[in-house]
Amino acid sequence: MTIAVVAVVFALRFRSMNRERRLKLEWMWVLPAVMLVGMAATLTQFPPQGLDWLWLAGIFLVGAAIGWWRGKLIPIAIDPETHLLNTKPSPAAILFLLGLFVVRFGLRAVLQGEASAWHVNLVLLNDGFIVLGVGLFAVSRVEMALRAWGLLKQARAAKAARAGA
Repeated sequence: MTIAVVAVVFALRFRSMNRERRLKLEWMWVLPAVMLVGMAATLTQFPPQGLDWLWLAGIFLVGAAIGWWRGKLIPIAIDPETHLLNTKPSPAAILFLLGLFVVRFGLRAVLQGEASAWHVNLVLLNDGFIVLGVGLFAVSRVEMALRAWGLLKQARAAKAARAGA
């Protein structure tokens, strides 16, 4: 069932890849905030113990690094006159996400089957996937927002310089 849902979502994303979408910089914080609240709620149900926190921090850092790279793959354009920001989904970013889903499902299947033999805590494994996802998606939004703010500053400075000349 999950694979079917993921396939439909990716098919819809590929279909709409040629269209630019408006990037609303003022709303970029919402998804990371919701994800952080959801992650906190999940972690408080079965709080990690001892070294589990260190593992989760490392997993978050891996997700953040991947998210930063993913964010850089998404092009952002700015209209020099109106300062409207637009983004166009990158095929590389979407294929990258698809690859991550495949790796996640593969690792999950292997680790769930071998969890007791490898002495892996399944709750920690689930928390790890959640933390990785939050790091990935939240940090990709942060990267895109920082880049968009920079483009906006440059466009405003260029417009002011043209007006002053």
